[in-house]
Amino acid sequence: MLTNFATIRKSLKKLQGIDKMMKEESYKNLAKRERLMKTREKEKLERVLGGITDLTRLPAALFIVDIKREHIAVNEAKKLNIPVFALVDTNSDPNKVDFPIPGNDDAYKSVETITKAIGKAIEEGLQERKNEKEEKDREKACLLYTSDAADEEDSVDLGGRRIIKKKTEIEMKKRVE
Repeated sequence: MLTNFATIRKSLKKLQGIDKMMKEESYKNLAKRERLMKTREKEKLERVLGGITDLTRLPAALFIVDIKREHIAVNEAKKLNIPVFALVDTNSDPNKVDFPIPGNDDAYKSVETITKAIGKAIEEGLQERKNEKEEKDREKACLLYTSDAADEEDSVDLGGRRIIKKKTEIEMKKRVE
C-alpha cells in the first residue's frame, strides 16, 4: 500500500467525490440503478480504505504490532525509508525494524497498553506542534520596534526593549474585552 500510494490516493479522491456527490441534489436525480451502483462502490471503497481516508501523504513513521504477520508493511517502509516502530515478540527478528519495542504481540492487554502509551505520546507531540505554531503566528502578528516614546497601552516592555503591537491585534483584544 505504501509503495503504490499514488494509486491509493486516486481511490481516496474517488471516495471523496462520491461522498460529495451523495450530499448534493444531483445524486437524487440519478436513476435508481446508478444510485445503487454508486452506493455499492462507496461501501467497497470504505471497506478497503476506511482507515486511511484522511491520509493525504505518506506517513512520517509506521507503528506495527506483529512484524511477522505484517512483513510486507515492514519491507515497503524500508523501501521508502520510513522509520518503523514495532512491537517485537520472541518469535520475530528485531533487526528488521528501526525501533523495536519488546513485548508480547499475541496478548491483548500487552498490545492495548503499549498502543495507548504510543497514542498518548503522538497526541502530546501533535498538541505541542500546534501550540508552537500558534505561538509563531502570534509572534508574526507583532511588529518589533524600538521606541522610548511608545504609548503604554500599545507596547510591552521586554527588558529595556519596547514592543509595539500591531493595531489589529490591539483592536481584537479590545473587541474581546
